[in-house]
Amino acid sequence: MIKKPGSQSRLKKSVLEQSLCTGCGACVGLCPYQVIYADRTVQLFDCDLPDGKCYAFCPRTPADHNHIRKSLFDVNDLTPEIGAVKGYYFSRALNPRLRADVQHGGTVTALLELAMGEGVIDSAIVSSRSEDFEQCGLLVTDQIQLRRHSKSWFTVSPTLAAFNRIPDDRKKRTGVVATPCQAMALAKMKTAEIPGNSGSDFPGLVIGLFCGWTLSMEKFHNLLARYGITEADLTGMDIPAGKNILELFTAGGLLSVPMAEVDHCVRTACRYCMDSTAEFADLSVGAARFGTDCEEMRGWNQIMVRSDRGKELIELAVAKQVLQLREASAQALRELKRAAAEKKKKALKNIVEKSRSAKNLLYLKSDDPIVRRYLSVDKKRKGKS
Repeated sequence: MIKKPGSQSRLKKSVLEQSLCTGCGACVGLCPYQVIYADRTVQLFDCDLPDGKCYAFCPRTPADHNHIRKSLFDVNDLTPEIGAVKGYYFSRALNPRLRADVQHGGTVTALLELAMGEGVIDSAIVSSRSEDFEQCGLLVTDQIQLRRHSKSWFTVSPTLAAFNRIPDDRKKRTGVVATPCQAMALAKMKTAEIPGNSGSDFPGLVIGLFCGWTLSMEKFHNLLARYGITEADLTGMDIPAGKNILELFTAGGLLSVPMAEVDHCVRTACRYCMDSTAEFADLSVGAARFGTDCEEMRGWNQIMVRSDRGKELIELAVAKQVLQLREASAQALRELKRAAAEKKKKALKNIVEKSRSAKNLLYLKSDDPIVRRYLSVDKKRKGKS
């Protein structure tokens, strides 16, 4: 009888060695053998466990995504471009002091503060920066702390490593702010049928962040050096709508870096990701960019309600006058779907080029209806050209 390769060796072969690791942290904090070092996932020892959580939870190992979608969301809400949609709005925190301290409209921070204040969750996992200015996950149990960790830094954060380290009985009462790959990993934690996995009811809340890519720390460090600054000089970062630049805020002023220079710093794994809107979250939040004047909406977010849990929190936020909501226009939704569909098509194109086969799609199943849809769209395009 041929012995099944261990989970770690399969993870190394199919993810780490293929440059598919997103740095999400889903495989870290489960055992002593996997760690994050300088935004890289490192295996310290080769564990031979055949069905380990590290492989099962990784967002870049094969899974039945269609089954996961139907398990977690109402099938009537599912769309091919952006996943489940119960509602789509523009939003911002009603508290002007909160908006002044945080990124864009302050929607994520306002929702987490509300969820903790009302007992929906007891704590939250957010992204923080270490003393070396590397991103890391942080367990926050105090509403006041939330505002100290509300900036977007666009570099990879192994947030889920912090989630893995807390006891299971606390995970059910914990919220997580997650990028698309992290939301996918959390969805796999809920649905993975492997020995010892009891995660069907946790985390208590997932707020997803719209994300097109994250930056490799090493390459980003080198880019900053060309502009004569370091990570320590940064007080904030942003990508303004309608402008092809990355804004870097420092004590000395604003630097605008052309996206052509930033593109070189994008983590390789991001080029194989089909999800730009955190489709497996309860709520997904991004900067407001569609269907209206860009400058007018700079202080707003766009928010997508996906699950019953997310819908209940939004209704509570309106009732408690925590959020201001504006119904997003049909044009805004069309533009968002169009942008998300382009991300899917580009990722599939890159995957096929990497695997050299439309049947071997790395971590995706070729019979997944969403995959089939966008592969066929790409084939039709080529047929017309």
